Amino acid sequence: MSTRAPAVEARQLIKTYPGDVTALNGMDLTVSPGTVFGLLGPNGAGKSTTVKILTTLARPDSGTASVAGHDVLTHPDRVRRSIGVVAQKSGADPVATGRENLLLQGRLYGMRGTAVQRRADEQLERFDLADAGKRLVKGYSGGMQRRLDVAIGLVHRPEVLFLDEPTTGLDPEARTAMWDEISRLAGEEGLTIVLTTHYLEEADRLAERVAIVDRGRVVVEGTPDALKGELRGDAVHLELRAAHVPDGTTAVLDGLPGVHEVLADGRRVSVRAEDGAAAVPVLLAALERAGTGVASATVARPSLDDVYLRYAGRRFAEADAPSASAPAPAVAGGVR
Repeated sequence: MSTRAPAVEARQLIKTYPGDVTALNGMDLTVSPGTVFGLLGPNGAGKSTTVKILTTLARPDSGTASVAGHDVLTHPDRVRRSIGVVAQKSGADPVATGRENLLLQGRLYGMRGTAVQRRADEQLERFDLADAGKRLVKGYSGGMQRRLDVAIGLVHRPEVLFLDEPTTGLDPEARTAMWDEISRLAGEEGLTIVLTTHYLEEADRLAERVAIVDRGRVVVEGTPDALKGELRGDAVHLELRAAHVPDGTTAVLDGLPGVHEVLADGRRVSVRAEDGAAAVPVLLAALERAGTGVASATVARPSLDDVYLRYAGRRFAEADAPSASAPAPAVAGGVR
């Protein structure tokens, strides 16, 4: 077993904003070096606030945190030199060229002469921006701009890279290209990456471990496969004709053979079943006897959405509302 210190560690972080808005309510995290760690949760869950604290852009009301072995409160300058940050909004200067943005970032971190010139060119080549390096960033496509943001965040070779919703707003092709690049960063360079996202597929594909965050705290943590593996059998989702699940519906289904973990959410009922296909007609018949009509039924293998439903008590899409917390930092690259 590795004895290396955690790359990121947070204990009992509490953060509130004016209006008695609780952004973090006892956030705990431990991220091992050289891994991709996913913070998964809906908008407003506390992901971006956590990143702001870990990158020294905000102070918690209480709790402790360290990044790359440095305490974020007592040694924020050391933390800043050890990290790269790609925020939700691009921090690149739109009226400068891509290469100029990279050179500026390198110089802010003390790089000079041919070293910073060479590093800027390396990053342009690596992120397939060599032909666009002399163009103004305001003319870049969304995918090009996000690749530049990541390139800026890596200019000074940080130990830990924070990617806050890195693919929000990208089209499917650009999103897939960004996923490939994140996988290469972790696999080829051993970089520690803290990835915040509300895309279930993104976390499932990229993260070695995920922490599912809801209402400012971690409700469950583990590898995506292990979390899904805890959910035995198939997921059966039933959408009812009624606007809401009638009282007593879960009790009707709870005692059926081969059926367990019955959860009602809005007008939908979700159950775990040892054999989903065989369970559907049994479930439909039981609901029909109870006078409850079913509009549709689907059967699927367990997903992170099912994990979220089990531990947060509501479906991910239902919780994905606009954030009530403060906006994320508009700084790409290192923290200045």
